[in-house]
Amino acid sequence: MSPPAMHFEEQISGAEESIYQKGVKYLCQETGSATIKKVPGKYILPVSDRPNLNPNPTLNLPVIDFAELLGPNRTQVIKSLHKACQEFGFFQVVKHGIAEEIISEMINASRKFFDLPFSEREKYMSSDMYSPVRYGTSVNQTKDKIFCWRDFLKLTCSHPLQNLVSSWPSSPLDFRETAANYSKHTKSLYLLLIEAILESLGLLGSNQSMKETQDLKEFLNESQLMVVNYYPKCPEPDLTLGMAPHSDYGLLTLVLQDEVKGLQIQHQGKWLTVQPIPNSFLVNVGDHLEIFSNGRYKSVLHRVVVNSTESRISIASFHSLPFTSMVRPSPKLLNEANPRRYKDTDFTAFLQYISSREPKTKNFLESRKL
Repeated sequence: MSPPAMHFEEQISGAEESIYQKGVKYLCQETGSATIKKVPGKYILPVSDRPNLNPNPTLNLPVIDFAELLGPNRTQVIKSLHKACQEFGFFQVVKHGIAEEIISEMINASRKFFDLPFSEREKYMSSDMYSPVRYGTSVNQTKDKIFCWRDFLKLTCSHPLQNLVSSWPSSPLDFRETAANYSKHTKSLYLLLIEAILESLGLLGSNQSMKETQDLKEFLNESQLMVVNYYPKCPEPDLTLGMAPHSDYGLLTLVLQDEVKGLQIQHQGKWLTVQPIPNSFLVNVGDHLEIFSNGRYKSVLHRVVVNSTESRISIASFHSLPFTSMVRPSPKLLNEANPRRYKDTDFTAFLQYISSREPKTKNFLESRKL
């Protein structure tokens, strides 16, 4: 009889542990994906944490037409943004102006990277969460007792970008150029979106910009992290997760998904599946925006389920203030009826937190609450 899932880590030998540290793609490559009939114990969640893969209701998120946001209907779209950030913490952006070719090239280049031999991917493997380029697995492969069915490539994309690109993977041949181009376009989209969100909070007038507002200029010097996620097909998807429930650290996350469903959002106490819209971006409120808005906008728990028939790629672009900046509630949103609810925080505090424990829930944000 098999031991309980929560005790599997005690049964794993040093040799097995070394294999898991190399990532789930390596595991599939070494044994041949067709012969993997069972999920190894290192990836099996306790029964209470496993996903229920009975058909989950699909969540129809608010859709923001970016072309309308830049047109005469901006006021109405700003109201829709306000409602989306308050009620869902997520929305989908269509007609965003980023060419379909740029999107498809980024997805293709990402897939090619994960199709490289392990000896190529291994060059960027690191457990150092501060590394500007990092290939890894799970969330925190040195601390996680149970691993996520996920490998990732993290790229720091902050200014000046040209100083960082030379350290990015040189294979496939077009990866650096494609990823840099994609990074520039998502940054431009983010800056327009965060300006609209600041307007929706009443911190900018309809004819103002961040450049003209002294206390909002810091938003222009944003930080950007890009994480390319790869979720291989899984023989027993009901036993594991691609990503455990979590909320994102920054102001906004722009997520590009391929056409395979996998992302689930916790809404009104239920896990609901997001239906991908082709050539769109999924945007979610991060912890920093919840803190900055003093709780008016919500950073929401989400997770990733895997499946037995198809691998899945997603590219998350995390945007916030500069890594060295302190994030705090906007003084303009505080009053007697809405007193300060959060402590100051920064990127270092977040990294220290996830380096020290398993982020199974929205614990980091809870730790910043007063």
